[in-house]
Amino acid sequence: MKLKAALLCALLPLACKGAPPRPGSEGGSSPSIAQEPAAPSAAARGVLPPAGATADVGTGASTMAWDAGAPVVSSGREVDGEALRRTHKARLTKDRSPVTILRAGGGGDERAVLGERLCAAVVPKRAAETPVLIKPNLGGMEWFKDPAKNDGDDGVVGRTTDREFVRGIVRCLKARGHAAITIADGFGHGHAEWVRLVKATGYDALAREENVRLVALDDDGVFDVEGDKPGLPLAVKGLQKTHVPTLLMPKVLADHLERGLFISAPKIKAHRFSVFSVAIKGMQGTIQYSDAKPAFHQKWRSHRELGDALKAIKRGDADARKRYVAALELFAERMADVLELEAPDAVLAEGLPAMGGDGFGKQWPSKEEFVVGGTNPVLVDRVAAELLGFWDNADLGRELLGHKTSPLLEVAAGRFAIDLAAATPVAGDGAALLASKRPVHLEGMGGFSLHSDGSASTPPRARAAVPASATGDAGAALPELHAVRASAAPRIDGQGSDAPWTKASPVVFDTDWSGAATGIKTEVRAAWDEHGLYALFTLHDAGLSTDLSRDKSVEREKLYEEDCVELMLAPDATQRTRYFEVEVGPHGHFLDLEVDRAKKVSNVAWSSGLAVATTLGPSPRTAIIEVALRSSDIKASLKRGARLPVGLYRMEGKAPRRYLAWSPTRTPKPNFHVPEAFGTLVLE
Repeated sequence: MKLKAALLCALLPLACKGAPPRPGSEGGSSPSIAQEPAAPSAAARGVLPPAGATADVGTGASTMAWDAGAPVVSSGREVDGEALRRTHKARLTKDRSPVTILRAGGGGDERAVLGERLCAAVVPKRAAETPVLIKPNLGGMEWFKDPAKNDGDDGVVGRTTDREFVRGIVRCLKARGHAAITIADGFGHGHAEWVRLVKATGYDALAREENVRLVALDDDGVFDVEGDKPGLPLAVKGLQKTHVPTLLMPKVLADHLERGLFISAPKIKAHRFSVFSVAIKGMQGTIQYSDAKPAFHQKWRSHRELGDALKAIKRGDADARKRYVAALELFAERMADVLELEAPDAVLAEGLPAMGGDGFGKQWPSKEEFVVGGTNPVLVDRVAAELLGFWDNADLGRELLGHKTSPLLEVAAGRFAIDLAAATPVAGDGAALLASKRPVHLEGMGGFSLHSDGSASTPPRARAAVPASATGDAGAALPELHAVRASAAPRIDGQGSDAPWTKASPVVFDTDWSGAATGIKTEVRAAWDEHGLYALFTLHDAGLSTDLSRDKSVEREKLYEEDCVELMLAPDATQRTRYFEVEVGPHGHFLDLEVDRAKKVSNVAWSSGLAVATTLGPSPRTAIIEVALRSSDIKASLKRGARLPVGLYRMEGKAPRRYLAWSPTRTPKPNFHVPEAFGTLVLE
């Protein structure tokens, strides 16, 4: 291996000089966000030039073995950039195929189904033996956060491509006979952080379950040195007259550009610098530069003028906005160069939901959920720009000195002789979304913000997304839990064997808060009488992660940080924002409180009159939680025929942490406090 590496460096000295950081900000993540735990500095994350960062950040060798890949472009010596640019320019200049928009309908596996449908409609058919590379937006996140301490925000959700959508793409490709499938993106941190990221997003589980390869497009000391070296930076010839003369290319991408199929699967979102991030901006995840080592820490060079422009804005310089726009225009030229070199064969973009805001911590989720796809990335971006409200936007034009859309879109269109003003052909059941003016939400780095509905003063994190089923957009009813009238109250012994439970019909769910299926099942039954409300939870695949040293006879503060179930009940259906919350762990720990979101108060002194009993088993990793709620205010709401808003939730596991919901809230980050998404408790 050492001999081969030495020989390769002798043949490719440029390729051995290093590789770039991951997508995120304009290549990294937000330097102003408080991190959980402490995140790397802005320089380390690729937002600003790292001071003296020359060492590889790899943390160790992977135990995974890779099969030898196909020969890279130009017989493995270097990438023939001139040939690739000619090929891609010829294709994209001619390609005016329709852009497809599909709308979500609200099912539990809807995201995977949408991925399959969009792939089937858009991705060109190739021979079954053709290898396929899927590049989602994995690295375009902020930094890891503790959701319990950040209003449900884990720093990842809403920034990255939904894994179930990508699962659908994988299944579509498998149905066509493709077996060699790789999922890859750049990240900009070491291997340990990459492992953490793919666990947090669920992509590690996706790769195992679907038997596909998962790699980082980085010279991180792992994927660039093992097996067929998928992350190895390769030299690219023919870029001397471009804006990216020192650009390198990850080997796995070169392999697929030569003889495979390359699919871009970006998240549809606003972006604080590039205005929006879809296909063109998403190419930042592949970027490596040879200017310094490691090459994947050089992503910031794509927008290297931005730092000085932001300093000018901070100082209040008269020409600050002009310098900011000039930096953006240069960034656009570089990204157009990258697109010429690395144009994907298809773009399958996920907007489940699409995100307004800044692309990071400030998020305004779209009311509708949709996916967008096509074979011309410029046309896909043209349609996505309109869906986000960033097409022909006069307000944006005033802020960006005449640019009424992203300069990235304008420059790319010019490169491929695409008339953006001409009608773009659109197909699919979501085409009607373009019939009316779209809402706009942008928080720009240049000291401006655009909000079409006047919501700029509302903290985005408090703006929970209303699920489609709650608004009627998808035509789906909210789920119901029927509580049987008990002739005799069940014994609260944790056995769940009394008569009411044999009569009660269970609801079963395995969806998380976003609506994605997890395979972790929870069953819930309900009963009632004049003395109280009773619930029986059966937890499957329970990890039973609870601090057993804590006293079960008193309320367990922050029980939500451990494994537990939650029941939220509104005693008055006309006031959904006032409800009771009861949390119970698999070993009997509990917490109850009263919440009034209209008044923005929580009353922890409130008592549910709780009785609880739990048992483990009889099957492995199974727990039974049986509760009785006998407070006077709950009993007062119990009447035959009553229909009360209710939410059923479960928090499970440590890594990854699961936030399971019977009626998914579909918020950009895990958040159960969305009364609009509550189902209905029907008292029989």
